[in-house]
Amino acid sequence: MSTTSSLKPSATNPATRPEMTASLIANVDSKAEQIWHLLKDACEALPRISFANSFSAEDMVLTDIILRKALPISLFSLDTGRLPVETYDLMARVEAHYQTKLTLYFPQHISVEDYVKTHGINAFYDSIDLRKACCFMRKVEPLQRALAGQDAWVTGMRAAQASTRASLPVREYDEGNKLEKFNPLSDWTEQEVWAYVHKHTVPYNQLHEQFYPSIGCAPCTRPIAMGEDVRAGRWWWEDPLNKECGLHVNK
Repeated sequence: MSTTSSLKPSATNPATRPEMTASLIANVDSKAEQIWHLLKDACEALPRISFANSFSAEDMVLTDIILRKALPISLFSLDTGRLPVETYDLMARVEAHYQTKLTLYFPQHISVEDYVKTHGINAFYDSIDLRKACCFMRKVEPLQRALAGQDAWVTGMRAAQASTRASLPVREYDEGNKLEKFNPLSDWTEQEVWAYVHKHTVPYNQLHEQFYPSIGCAPCTRPIAMGEDVRAGRWWWEDPLNKECGLHVNK
């Protein structure tokens, strides 16, 4: 399975550079204020809330709101061990920009070693079951550890990102993890996300400029063509109706 693409990215991606009209900025300001009130109220009702930051543009919007407003929400990230170098570069920039230290959760090394020994280093290309097993050990199990003891968690998911997220609510009960779940950006558009990023000079992953709207592990992510679904570059060899890693699938 080749991970290379025939696309030759330009210096900038038009999708990341929306026209900063007065109406767009006003809309983003209003929605950002709504998020602040939503999370502020959530913090008053639920004392232990965590935000899972994957360093997507969406998650950087929430990172900025949470840290600038000094909301009592703990931030963590999952380091799968196979992230693109640009994601690690962003981690360093986030720590410098916000004067903070990131909390990272890693896969259990024994699970990774056993998987690679049994199936091979890139076995996730061979079947959906092996891909999901890889996602479980690198993402789902670390997430379970990160959420242990929490009352709620916050995600940067948007309803428009994929068919699997079309009916995404702002608040739901996460049956799989047995806690409340908030999706504050559920009704945001891609334009609104990038308008916020540029207005507030929020650091972001440079792969976004190379037509990577959705960024996960390096072997499972590629750039997309103009007009493709924003998550078309994730696990592109699979049925788009089932392309989730398991982090956001209620059991």
